[in-house]
Amino acid sequence: MPVLIMAASCDDFMKSFGLQGTLQIRFADGTVPSTRAAAFPDTNDFILSVTDEKGNEVYSGNYGGIKDKLPLNEGVYTVTAISCEFSAPLFDTPQYGDTQVATIKAGRNTVVTLTCVQMNAGIRLKIAPEFKAAYPASNLYLKSAAGKLMYGYNETRIAYFQPGTVNLEMSDGGEAKTLFTKRLEAQQILTLNVNAGSQSSKSGVDIQVDTTRTWINDDYTIGGGDTGGDNMDKAYDVTTARKHAGEQDVWVYGYIVGGDLSSSKCSFKGPFSSRTNIVLANKSSCKDKTICLSVQLAKGDIRDALNLVDHPENLGKQVFLKGDIVGSYYGIPGLQNLSKYQFK
Repeated sequence: MPVLIMAASCDDFMKSFGLQGTLQIRFADGTVPSTRAAAFPDTNDFILSVTDEKGNEVYSGNYGGIKDKLPLNEGVYTVTAISCEFSAPLFDTPQYGDTQVATIKAGRNTVVTLTCVQMNAGIRLKIAPEFKAAYPASNLYLKSAAGKLMYGYNETRIAYFQPGTVNLEMSDGGEAKTLFTKRLEAQQILTLNVNAGSQSSKSGVDIQVDTTRTWINDDYTIGGGDTGGDNMDKAYDVTTARKHAGEQDVWVYGYIVGGDLSSSKCSFKGPFSSRTNIVLANKSSCKDKTICLSVQLAKGDIRDALNLVDHPENLGKQVFLKGDIVGSYYGIPGLQNLSKYQFK
């Protein structure tokens, strides 16, 4: 008797022996947030991707186009949903998304529940009339490693960036100057009030939380009087100084916690090898470069007094320094052009 050979796909074989399960994807109740910036996108338009353990896509398309129950072979799958593609800075483009891992078992239905939150960060400027009057021909830019956006004086939209460091820069008469540096995390929206004046300005952070976003208000005033200026009693601490890049001849105080800076690291314990820099922090126990202030020690009396090669006993001491705050020196906000110092 002849043998009948029938061609069958691997999936058909799996199905015939019950080695497949199903995946059901849904969004959690309350996913649609209450926001003050933009309407939450239709979840049917979310870009959905399902990949297996080897990174092969088994589904790629809109959420609205997927089957109610997607048949899959046994295994572990990664489910990712995003509201839109986002890489370079854009206005009015919040990106929401979530990633979950699902294990498919034969003959069973596995439900994945996506709880989408904002993945990028935003910043909005409120430019005071006094600033516009003082700098009528200037241009403001918001800049990150991925690109920059010009922020016109009449702009009201939120500029969105990937989480990370964002700088506020001003171009005035062809000269570019960094006014402000801030590290933004996912879900944060920073509202920055930009002013110009000769009086002390309020500088603080007011945090409000709604369904999916952290809203932060902050102030920046060019020409802030004696705040952190000649009056050492009003010196900036390290955290405040990091937010005031561009200010010149101001007092800053902190603990000397390290040195030997490079673009990727610094040393927090001796022996030290470089006389050209030190690192300040708000706490003498700090070991995290990302929250410190780098300090350039130019050749002269101040370097001779502060460097950790000749004076290892300075490690852990609190010091007041007067100089210019810059947006980046060895990868973090820094202090340069020192003119005075005083140990506490």
